[in-house]
Amino acid sequence: MRCAIYGAGAMGTVLGAYIARAGKQIDLINRNEKHIAALKEKGARIVGTVEFTQKVNALLPSEMQGKYDIILLMTKQRANAEIVTFLKDYLAEDGALCTCQNGLPEPKVAGIIGEDRTLGCAIAWGATFLGEGVSELTSDPSALTFSLGALGRGNRLREVKELLECMGTVAVEENFIGARWSKLLINSTFSGLSTVTGATFGEVSENKSSRRVAQRIMKECIDVAKAASIKIEPVQGHKIDKLFDYKGGLKKAISFALIPVAMKKHAKLVSSMLQDLKKGKKCEIDFINGVVCEYGEKYGVPTPFNQRTVEIVHGIEEGKYPIEFKNIGLYSDLPKK
Repeated sequence: MRCAIYGAGAMGTVLGAYIARAGKQIDLINRNEKHIAALKEKGARIVGTVEFTQKVNALLPSEMQGKYDIILLMTKQRANAEIVTFLKDYLAEDGALCTCQNGLPEPKVAGIIGEDRTLGCAIAWGATFLGEGVSELTSDPSALTFSLGALGRGNRLREVKELLECMGTVAVEENFIGARWSKLLINSTFSGLSTVTGATFGEVSENKSSRRVAQRIMKECIDVAKAASIKIEPVQGHKIDKLFDYKGGLKKAISFALIPVAMKKHAKLVSSMLQDLKKGKKCEIDFINGVVCEYGEKYGVPTPFNQRTVEIVHGIEEGKYPIEFKNIGLYSDLPKK
């Protein structure tokens, strides 16, 4: 069986190293020539909450040959139409492309390669690219989980599950959109605010002013899911929609207190979108908080905190705002309920 990770950056390098360390063959593919050269010469060096170096098979896209049974897609969503169209020629007829991305990319991917060949995976851990050949795992090793699902018949679902189990625990979700929404809720809240403030997930959770904004973003995500009849799936055994939904003051206070507890194992994470902005790149905020806004508009649920997050991040991209914690003040005019 031929397998590849396309877009082996921070997270793809970590995942590929784990899979290779388990003795399975997988190609790590990336357009960054210096990164690929370092992987070829020295292997993948993984630091952070774990420490190891692993020999890997690394390729540039121009070096790809033949057909793959499984391709794990770990690029940013902004270029999905172009990239998936390119990968279509390298995917076996009975193969599967598994989107390991944020947001809800699967329906559009299926429009290019077909539902049966489209799998999706929500990843509940994070990593930071430190330089050519080096990635930092920023999540606790006990929190390395995956939520896997299919849109159609699910080509290669079992084989993809086995690959991902080389690194962590894999839950195959019958309600895959609900699992996707769970990750979207977390990303909209903590990736969004990490990008707005330049802070880690832990810092966003601990500071009371940013935690209040986080609580409102989460509440909007939960309200939109309810209106869209999406059943939010548990994350690492926790029913986050039950923990963080509220109506009265007591439940609101409890959910507020639980936020830093929930983020304890992911406290060191910073958003990959923040990493993009620091490199002068545009990020995928429209595919994270923007998706919540799109669904909110469709189902008649106001999403002012998610919308403001999108606006602030675009403002940072345009040079209107610096990346600083004081950006939390830009939410101050929104409703406090």
